[in-house]
Parts: sequence; C-alpha cells; structure tokens
Amino acid sequence: MKSAISASSSVPAINTTRRDHVIFIMVTLLYWSSLYIYVPVLPEFLKSRGLTLGITGVVLGSYGFVQLLVRLPLGIASDRFMKRKPFMMLGLIATAVSCLVFPMSGFAWPLVARILAGVSASAWVAFTVLYSSYFASKDAARAMGSISVITAFGQLIGMLASGWVADHWGYRSLFTIGAMFAIVGLATVFLVKEPQGGVVREPIRLRNLKDVLTPTLLSVSTLSILAHSVLFITMFGFTPLQAQALGASKTGLTLLVCAFMIPHAISNFISGRYISPKYGSGKTIVVGFLLSAVCTLMIPVVPTYGLLALTQVFNGFAQGLHFPLFLGLSIRDTDADKRATAMGFYQAVYSVGMFAGPFIAGWLNESYGLRSGFYLGGFIALASALFAVLLTRREILR
Repeated sequence: MKSAISASSSVPAINTTRRDHVIFIMVTLLYWSSLYIYVPVLPEFLKSRGLTLGITGVVLGSYGFVQLLVRLPLGIASDRFMKRKPFMMLGLIATAVSCLVFPMSGFAWPLVARILAGVSASAWVAFTVLYSSYFASKDAARAMGSISVITAFGQLIGMLASGWVADHWGYRSLFTIGAMFAIVGLATVFLVKEPQGGVVREPIRLRNLKDVLTPTLLSVSTLSILAHSVLFITMFGFTPLQAQALGASKTGLTLLVCAFMIPHAISNFISGRYISPKYGSGKTIVVGFLLSAVCTLMIPVVPTYGLLALTQVFNGFAQGLHFPLFLGLSIRDTDADKRATAMGFYQAVYSVGMFAGPFIAGWLNESYGLRSGFYLGGFIALASALFAVLLTRREILR
C-alpha cells in the first residue's frame, strides 16, 4: 500500500501535466453543467407539474437543506480516507440519478430529485481539495481562483443551454442531457490523477470547532447565509417565473441568465483582485448588498421583460461582489492548522440561506403573490448592507 503525500510551500502534492489539468477541468465543467442545466426553467417545470408556489419553495430549498446536513460529514469522511475521487464519483452518480428521477410522474419525485442534487453539490469539497493539491501551497489562492472561474463557466454552460433546449425539445430533454453530462463526467473521473495512497491535508476536526468560531467567521457566515438567501430567491429561484409572467419564452430565459451570470462572473473575478484592495472589503460588501437590494426590489415592479433583464445585469454584478470576499474573510483570523475546520463550517453553514430563502419566499408567494418573495429578498439585502456597515465600523470587515 502506497503512503499518502502532502504538499510543501513550493512543490505540489501531485506532480501534474497540462493533460491532468485539462481532464480535471473537463470533469468539473460536466459536473456543474449537469447540476445547473435545468435550474432556469425548474420553477416553471414544477408549476407545469401542478405544484403550488409554496411546494415549489420547499423543492428549491431542499437543495440547500441537504447540503447543510451532508457537506461537513462528506468533508470529514474525505479527509479520513484521504481519497477524493470516490466522492467526486458519488457526486456525479447522484446528479445522474437526480436528472433521471425528475421527469417521473408523481408529486414526490421532484423533491427526491432535488435532494439528490443537494447530495451531489455537497461532494464539491472533494473537487476543491484534490485540485488544490495540483498546486504548491503558496499558490493555493491561485488554485481556488482558477476553480472558481471553472465553476462559473460550468454553471453558465448549463444554464445557457437550458432555455434553448427546453424550447426545442421540451423539459424532459434537459434532464436527459443533464444525466448524460453526469455519466460522461463519471467516466472521465477515472482519468483524473490522484495518488494511490491519497493526499493528506490538515483535516476537518469537530473538536477544533469551538476554537475557530471567531467573531469574523460567525459574522461572515451570517452575511453569506443572507447573500445566498437573496441569490436563491432571485436568479436561482423565482426570477424566471417573473420573466415568464412578462412574456419571456424559454429562450428568453437563456438571455436572462446571460444578463445575470456574465456580470456575476466578471465581478467575481475583479472583486478580490481590484475593487476590494482599493476600497476595502467592508465598503465593497456594503455596496454589493445595497445595489442588490435596489435591483431585487425592482424585479416585481418593472413593466417589461427588457427592463427586467436590465435589472439583472446590475443584480448579477452586485451579487458577485461579495461572495469571493466571504471566502477569504472566513479564515482570515484562524490559525493555519485549523483553517480546514473553519472552511468546512463556513461552507456548511451558508447552505442555510440556500434553503431558507426560497422556502420562506415560496410560502409568501403562495399567500400574497409572486412579488412578495422579491420584497423579502430586497429587505434581506438591505438588512445585510446595514449589518455590513456595523461590522465595518467595528473593523470585523476591513
């Protein structure tokens, strides 16, 4: 049995070639594309199946709820076994089964399918750990930046295909293609390079949890919960339904996704590199939440699809400003040997927003109409901006 290896500051844990990186990127693109290919039309699909807005909120929110329960245990298990590829395979298998289950008749199957998608998304930690081992420790930030861009491209590919495919071949074709992407990704995982003995990193340790719960980690985790609530109420939630109420076709949903996701990816890229170093993390986060609040509150009141798409250009940019900053801030005040635990806590906890946002908005929409959920999202973003101002004044955000 071969022993596990670890990285030094200047030498990667795994000696890789360009081919190894290309294979890993292919798997990552297929993974995220298969998870997101149906997301823009999912609310309309659920509506077509006869689900109420309240139940739609439950289905949408279950994706985050499962991650809250499963992500940290999967991270601990992957650290214990020192193997990441089996967990990558688990994620792709869960995605394939999820896509195959979605079109099945019956009320419960969409919920089961979305729960399986949440299990798949929980396996993402294995991807990040393995890819970071392709880089020397001193290049860890570059590795995470690279995989964040790859993630955004994978999600964008899936979401851009969504409306066009559904318009031409119907909803079922989306789930078929999603399953095919996942199966091809699963086959490609066998080519991903990982040492037989695995790769060692400082593991997630529950006994370290009380030591890493710093004011910064708790504050940033709270902001991330709120930010994910807004994101999963809007573009990953009910904004597509509002677009269709304004006359958008399924192909129009693809354009709406472009309007949101391209500025979102741009601000993700420039926030930590250019904006935050110049103006500070606190101010950048506050501006992101304020702009997001304005754009979200405009969603239910703009009279045309074109104006809605315009609001999403700014909303996508605004919501992309704070997410990269949260990641770095979450481990800023944590000792190096406990950062894996801090990161595991942060990544598990922000799933609360992915669940609570669409869940509460769904029931509000059911009782008071679709616009009430967007008012909730706007209020959350505004409250988050005020909270971020307070944290900036206390120098927790800086």
